[in-house]
Amino acid sequence: MKQVEVQIMGQSYLLACPEGGEARLREAVDKVDAAMCRIRDAGKVKARDRIAVLAALNLAFDAGERPAAAAAAAATTPSAAPASHPRLAQLLDRLDHALADDGRLL
Repeated sequence: MKQVEVQIMGQSYLLACPEGGEARLREAVDKVDAAMCRIRDAGKVKARDRIAVLAALNLAFDAGERPAAAAAAAATTPSAAPASHPRLAQLLDRLDHALADDGRLL
């Protein structure tokens, strides 16, 4: 295993990486860093652990949407626009509201 140092939201992490997997790891780190920075920069959530949970939910939701979106795209014209995620926005708003005054993650 190879050791790779990465930065997420300005903090360094030393991660184990299989040989030949560094590019994929760095791509994943870039996605996580971007997702976490977007949440932080929105200003609603300050705690790093809450930001990480919300970013993980966003990424997992997006990953789950890919197979469904691919199937829908195959059934429609190529020019069809991707669907928006109003339910995700509602869920995130509810999470933000529920966690706003709470000093604990769960």
